[in-house]
Amino acid sequence: MSKKGNITNSTSRPRPEEMPERWFLVDAAGKTLGRLASKLAAFLIGKDQPTYDPSVLNKNRVVVINAEKIKVTGNKLAQKTYYRHSGYLGGLKSETLEDVMAKNPAKAIEMSVSRMLPKNKLRKSRLASLKVYNNESHPHEGQKPNKLEI
Repeated sequence: MSKKGNITNSTSRPRPEEMPERWFLVDAAGKTLGRLASKLAAFLIGKDQPTYDPSVLNKNRVVVINAEKIKVTGNKLAQKTYYRHSGYLGGLKSETLEDVMAKNPAKAIEMSVSRMLPKNKLRKSRLASLKVYNNESHPHEGQKPNKLEI
């Protein structure tokens, strides 16, 4: 038997200031929208790291390029509908995935990743770590992002 004073029953948890900031570059050309979004969501949460803690915000930053070249399977372009409500009577608005892709393909990726993240207080800051661009040019060359194959 050991003395009560010598026993430590604590688990070390990672703190945000201890986690390194990592930048990654993902090319979305030819990738399927849902599969890419689910992998990006898991990566933004930090499930790829051994120090994963669901309550700690990690510092993974992801830059997605070529959003306009993303692939959608089946009839999702015509059938998938996004809804939003203003809160007023008759304030329900809807648009199809085809409309979203025609206006801004980056918005389609952001919305699908956003809806796959946990609905908690860290969701907004995790989504802020995702940068999506329609073509190959992006302003994050200074951070020297590592290429990430998904």
